[in-house]
Amino acid sequence: MIIPVRCFSCGKLVSEVFEEYVKRTQNNKEKPEKVLDDLGITRYCCRRTIFSHVEAIDDIMKYKI
Repeated sequence: MIIPVRCFSCGKLVSEVFEEYVKRTQNNKEKPEKVLDDLGITRYCCRRTIFSHVEAIDDIMKYKI
């Protein structure tokens, strides 16, 4: 849904780098591993949080509750 503010395991802030990550990796401009290294996301748990995130909010907002 919405990117978590912090990593679930270690508590490091990951939401602040998510927009930059998406911008740089869209359309295969750069490899995701390289982008995360450049942004300072080196722990496996933080990488998992960003890699496994799915932007579903746009799909969900189509439906009324």
